[in-house]
Amino acid sequence: MKIDEIISYDSQYYVNVFGSRIPIAFEKGEGCILYDSQNKEYLDFISGISVCNLGHSHPKFVTALKDQIEKLIHTSSLFYIEPQALLAKRLAEVSKFDKVFFCNSGAEANEAAIKLVRNYFYKKGLSKYKIITLENSFHGRTLATTAATGQKKYQKPFEPMPEGFINVEADIEKIKSVIDDKTAAVMIELVQAEGGIKVLSKEFVQKLFAFCKEHGLLFVIDEVQTGIGRCGSLFCFEQYDVTPDIITLAKGLGNGVPIGAMLCKKEVATFEPGEHGSTFGGNLLATRAALEVLRIIEEENIIENVNKMGDYLKQKLLELKEQFDFMVDVRGLGLLIGVEFSFPVKELVKELALAGLLTSSCGGGNVIRFAPPLIVQKTHIDKALEIFKDVVKRYADMGRA
Repeated sequence: MKIDEIISYDSQYYVNVFGSRIPIAFEKGEGCILYDSQNKEYLDFISGISVCNLGHSHPKFVTALKDQIEKLIHTSSLFYIEPQALLAKRLAEVSKFDKVFFCNSGAEANEAAIKLVRNYFYKKGLSKYKIITLENSFHGRTLATTAATGQKKYQKPFEPMPEGFINVEADIEKIKSVIDDKTAAVMIELVQAEGGIKVLSKEFVQKLFAFCKEHGLLFVIDEVQTGIGRCGSLFCFEQYDVTPDIITLAKGLGNGVPIGAMLCKKEVATFEPGEHGSTFGGNLLATRAALEVLRIIEEENIIENVNKMGDYLKQKLLELKEQFDFMVDVRGLGLLIGVEFSFPVKELVKELALAGLLTSSCGGGNVIRFAPPLIVQKTHIDKALEIFKDVVKRYADMGRA
């Protein structure tokens, strides 16, 4: 189909929750490159929003999916599922957690964490249900996770919000000031990705963790975007020297196949049969995909590449920042890097895409997010920065900066 025909159908039949999209539709991909219907190449530096961590059409991943599809895609959790059991075991082995629950997305993983927090205290006979989250955070699109999200723009169209969520500035004293006898947990992102790639300091996180332990609060980390190698370690919390009670995963875990996961300590795993579930969660295809993702990350030393390429990309962006005074900041961890501008970047992101470099905006619309596949190489980065510099310079020369 031609792009104009796709846009026409989309406009007529699809519920418009994404606004005016960039007028490109992709047909195939290989590694860090995507191709449209005219076979034009695009450098993918957004990875489906931190999803396609192994890039596109990774041969080992494709082989594993083909093998599974030819056998079975889905049965039901009424029966035992071999790759589900193997994936739960593998995640426990590579993390500091004992139990795993599978679902289909990051929002569902966070919903599971929220329900588990409440269930944990309910089983103790305590009426504790409030969860403190941080301003500028993003935890999902369901009603509960929207309430947990510390950005009013996402909440306002759906008010009143479900009760029990308190959005607080990332300040220890302000968090302490809202604690009461109903407080059950604190839930944070270590890098506020949708909030503009804002990295929480190690000192703050460790103080917050210690405070939670001292006051019997559960400590939950949302690793939906930061997990599975994206930030330079398999799980981002490993860089902060803390051990949360619960973490949530999705995005990169399935490399494009929808899967979410909640990992927890065994003493927190209080769900009983019938208290939670998911029809598609942990099905044969999704768990086989995630098993292959974890295997490839280990076999191909992907984490090492993330740290090398992340440092290289960040340094090159910092060098560019010195050339353009409207580039306010460059920040991030691993291959999750944000470039803050002094103006809205929506049109700039579009022009970058049309020039062959795919990025996205975040953080109120003035931050460009770089999140390439974790297999990215220096040649990809150099080409991406060449496009980036050219488009940004042209944008500025036209007086649009």
